[in-house]
Amino acid sequence: MLDQLLAGSLEDARQRRSRLSYSELEKLALSRTPALDALAALAPEDHMKVIAEVKRASPSRGDLASIAEPQALAAQYEAGGASVVSVLTEERKFKGSLADLEAVRKAVSIPVLRKDFIGEEYQILEARAAGADLVLLIVAALPQDRLETLYAMIRELGMTPLVETHSADEVARAVDLGAQLVGVNARNLSTFELDRELFGRVADQIPAGVIRVAESAVLGVEDVQRYREAGADAVLVGEALVTGGDPISTLKSYLSV
Repeated sequence: MLDQLLAGSLEDARQRRSRLSYSELEKLALSRTPALDALAALAPEDHMKVIAEVKRASPSRGDLASIAEPQALAAQYEAGGASVVSVLTEERKFKGSLADLEAVRKAVSIPVLRKDFIGEEYQILEARAAGADLVLLIVAALPQDRLETLYAMIRELGMTPLVETHSADEVARAVDLGAQLVGVNARNLSTFELDRELFGRVADQIPAGVIRVAESAVLGVEDVQRYREAGADAVLVGEALVTGGDPISTLKSYLSV
């Protein structure tokens, strides 16, 4: 499934490239105001930080929420105390878009993450041109040399890479990369099964000074508490926020941990 998702995202990017050349996109990306400092926004404090996600659907859960106005939801996230807004831009299975990212960027003053299946430089330029401050890189989707190249480009453009891992071996690869923001996703992107204990098993491999983000398997405040006790500095939450009916109250409960 991960291979299919990456291939689909790359094909969609190729279609967009046929309408907007690399050089034209690069000019747009370089003309944006500088990216916000996501590492500062997510720096550890005495409570959990939250990356709140605009998420309409997923391959494992199907449709979650219609979200006609992603900018309005993002504004609620900011009002509720989120440190970062994550915007899914994958079109086929998650029903997102770069237009969602652009709308959210205009609506909030906190950093914005482009969450997609990134495999080439054009997609990174798209992220910066749309106003992203962070870009997701999935270790499982990329050989190490490719991961290093894309990581370097994200940083050169002033953005922050969120390096997502799903195993101890992938955490080691992220550490070798020098990643300062490492996510551990409890959901296996090949099978979509959840391993709720994964973060606790690998957290100690992430060096001190690196921000640790727990991704997936957050349905309530008790899950946030479990991740906090395991050493997470932040959680990335989508489904619970878009389906719960009151994202501001939900966020505030998470921030109390």
